[in-house]
Amino acid sequence: MQVHDRLFIGGAWTAPAGTDTIDVVSPATEEVIGRVPEGTRADLDAAVAAARAAFDDGPWPRMSPAERADRIAAIAAHLNSRAEEVARTISAEMGSPISWSLFGQVYAATFALDYFANLARTFEFTDVRTGVMGPALVRRLPVGVVGAIVPWNVPLYVTALKLGPALASGCTIVVKPAPETPLSAWLLAEAVEAAGLPPGVVSIVPAHREVSEHLVTHPGVDKISFTGSTVAGRRIASLCGDRLARCTLELGGKSAALLLPDVDIAETLPRLLPAAIMNNGQACVAQTRLLAPRERYDEIVDALVGAVGEMKVGDPLDAGTVVGPLVSARQRERVEGYIAAGRDAGAKVALGGGRPAELERGWYVEPTVFTEVDNSMRIAQEEIFGPVLSVIPYQDVEEAVRIANDSRYGLSGSVWTADVDRGLEISGRIRTGTFNVNTFMLENCAPFGGFKQSGIGRELGPEGLSAYIEYQSVNLPAGWSPAGGSAGAAADGASGAGS
Repeated sequence: MQVHDRLFIGGAWTAPAGTDTIDVVSPATEEVIGRVPEGTRADLDAAVAAARAAFDDGPWPRMSPAERADRIAAIAAHLNSRAEEVARTISAEMGSPISWSLFGQVYAATFALDYFANLARTFEFTDVRTGVMGPALVRRLPVGVVGAIVPWNVPLYVTALKLGPALASGCTIVVKPAPETPLSAWLLAEAVEAAGLPPGVVSIVPAHREVSEHLVTHPGVDKISFTGSTVAGRRIASLCGDRLARCTLELGGKSAALLLPDVDIAETLPRLLPAAIMNNGQACVAQTRLLAPRERYDEIVDALVGAVGEMKVGDPLDAGTVVGPLVSARQRERVEGYIAAGRDAGAKVALGGGRPAELERGWYVEPTVFTEVDNSMRIAQEEIFGPVLSVIPYQDVEEAVRIANDSRYGLSGSVWTADVDRGLEISGRIRTGTFNVNTFMLENCAPFGGFKQSGIGRELGPEGLSAYIEYQSVNLPAGWSPAGGSAGAAADGASGAGS
């Protein structure tokens, strides 16, 4: 039982303004395993005020990029030194199998932080361009105070995708973790504290949705970065639009994995299934629509059912578990509702479809494989966020591409084939922000985000850092040249700021 009675506001452990608390319930045992203060509007006001002061008058945005990079790297190093503890905490609070948590929940986050630390050292924060009338100096300046709203499924990793570029650019940030997963946020706060960031640069305040909206509409916040559902994303976009606040939205997905007729199914499934049922299916990039050629449909279904049927379902802290519980009773009810809808629409359950009989406690759902699925069905169109796969037949590759694109989402996808060049050609025809050929990954160096209703903007890569930047153009008289021979030296001399 982990009990915390302080919030991390302005770089210090602070008594909350209210008396309400958030109980953290284990999805495996349904027992309370932790308790933290529930953030209030007053707590967020204090956090934003601290971030505003740190940005407007503090040293952080005026440090050199290399100095900021050192602090970001220190956060990552501290988390790496406690990686097992952090992984077990996340598995305990949201059900992610420990066999996946260490890399997918912790190291993925620290790799991202290290990427942005290294990028900050080399990123071109200023350049001089030759104009018609004279030179123009272009500065890339931090956008200001950032409000980061983080979901429960990969809490530390998603936070890192926002924290890393925000800090690298010189922004200050208020992180709002999901109420389901606040315990890991306390470990992150301890890492920030150990890294010695100036006061006010980072605050972490868990709260429920009503209070979160206060952060989105707060006049002291310059940018919102949100990861979560498309429904919530629309609301946030509307609120940000009302006051012309910047926003990045990483939203839902319903990604298709195209199995081409030449696919080696025995070789492919061990690489595809972790991408389809990762994190108990609770991943926005999960490859949950499997498009199979009609001439090999039965063969692929048989192989898929056999492989999924071997996945161990159980205690997320057991190293042998592949599929753990869903995060909450409400989430399980939602997934079961989709399974019922699939049956009602005429799809066939080839595997699973119920609760594991041997597990009397915990919010478990059996890994489920639907066959005879038409892409117009709800189970093929809507994000289920659970271990539910739909196998959809196609006649030829043209039809497969049409099916893959027949979605309101466009976040991820993949193609599996003996001909990599053919897969690469197909990738250019799929309307998604990220795509994979015979593999599945997110590379830190490449932008991540979605087309259509999967979001606005990008995270990761230099593009992810640019999302936290405003551009300032300074037009200079003809004949001017940078002092010291570099645009950076001129910019530092003119502004007094390392950014």
